[in-house]
Amino acid sequence: MRTHRLGAYCWLLATPLFLVANVVTGLAWRHPPFSWATNNISDLGNVTCGVWDTSRPREVCSPWHVAMNSAMIATGVLLALGALLTWSALGEGICARTAQVLTLAGASGYLLAGLYPADVNENNHFLAAMLIFVLANAGMLVASLARRPSVLGSMRGISLTLGLAGVAGTALFLTQADVGVGAGTLERLAAFPWLIWTVAIAVRLRGSAAG
Repeated sequence: MRTHRLGAYCWLLATPLFLVANVVTGLAWRHPPFSWATNNISDLGNVTCGVWDTSRPREVCSPWHVAMNSAMIATGVLLALGALLTWSALGEGICARTAQVLTLAGASGYLLAGLYPADVNENNHFLAAMLIFVLANAGMLVASLARRPSVLGSMRGISLTLGLAGVAGTALFLTQADVGVGAGTLERLAAFPWLIWTVAIAVRLRGSAAG
């Protein structure tokens, strides 16, 4: 039980850490100012200044890129620890186990993204993004099929809703759809639902432990 509780705390720490790093690193931008609507998350971790991305050229200069990349690595470690430490608490069966494996894949995506900023190794950074956008979001959809009674089984509605939101965001972002909110907004729609999901699962686990 202590192991499960520690895993839940890891998940509860990961998302605030990542979001605070986004805000603080973005606020450090001066020329140009950072835009959550137009800039990608990865722009915060770029180690050089200049025009970036041939498909959607934009000026990037992130003075606190070390903080952002360190936070991404720490987020990946916390998410992975959370997945491993809660392994036996979330449920049983092929759907639960598959969802957990996909969750670990998503965690490795954050770790990889922090180790390889987009302007240092674009291929590895793109792989990291796919682990998060595709596999982690797919993991939520699989989790929505977990059998009851279990933690994942009791969270089917949340898993399905957030999973569909993440998949929709991923599809819109990767196809560069123009829906009037900016590519940066679409990327966050692809990335944030899974982080919210880990918090929701952690809260549910804490509730189970308290009960």
